[in-house]
Amino acid sequence: MRGPGAAGERAGREDELISRESSWNANAESERLRRQFGILFPDPMLKVRGDGPPSPAGDVAHAVAEAEPGMVISRGRRVHLRTFTPTDLEHLARWAENPDLDRMVGSELLQLYKDVYEQDSSFFEAVLTDTTQIVLVVMANEGWPVPIGFVRLFNIHQSEGYAGIETVIGDARAARRGFGVQASRLMGYYGVDTLGLRRLEAKAYEYNALSINTLRRNGFTHEGTLRKATLRDGRYWDIMIFGILKDEIEEQRRRDRYLLPLGGVEGAVIESP
Repeated sequence: MRGPGAAGERAGREDELISRESSWNANAESERLRRQFGILFPDPMLKVRGDGPPSPAGDVAHAVAEAEPGMVISRGRRVHLRTFTPTDLEHLARWAENPDLDRMVGSELLQLYKDVYEQDSSFFEAVLTDTTQIVLVVMANEGWPVPIGFVRLFNIHQSEGYAGIETVIGDARAARRGFGVQASRLMGYYGVDTLGLRRLEAKAYEYNALSINTLRRNGFTHEGTLRKATLRDGRYWDIMIFGILKDEIEEQRRRDRYLLPLGGVEGAVIESP
């Protein structure tokens, strides 16, 4: 059955590349998106995507601005994160039907879209207005013209300063390339900088070595285990709980060469993760 719309109001910003035929009323959404990202970013940063000094990263930014919907929120050397748009629902639908992805990640967002909303377009509005989560789309800077996955902060508790984080690389061809590692870091920096979070939490199934390694590479600490907490393939498995604190995120950022300004940096050298 179709799920109800989420309570609350989340802001957003109209993207000029959404077609006039889109069922999404961009004008109606523009004020909400402007409020959200106007608060998150000073006015000088609300400029045309791709502005900035000439550089390899700047060239990528310009190409992205011309080719894709949404607003770029954070940029790394191999991926960038942009806002979630109605056109992304077709990619969510494909990922939600992938049994291997469900087994390895068990994304509650994909399960909700598939089983509760039955892949209805109203899911976009529900996500946009849900004040307890932020969903950003993961785009590769080169090689993929379509989204390769998403990353989200969920169960956001701003007064206590913590949230869950989930990163899903839905395109199997993009797996094991370091995209998930970098996307998770960018979202972590976003949570600290714009939401004032002091702690992030994540889960991984005990058999998902890729997710476990990604979390450890990003500085997460294994804090506990929910023993035999999920049923998969006819048996019960542990769920491993990981966490990272703000000072650990900041220390990681001081050593990190992934992050780029939205317009790129002149002379930037792209390095492997």
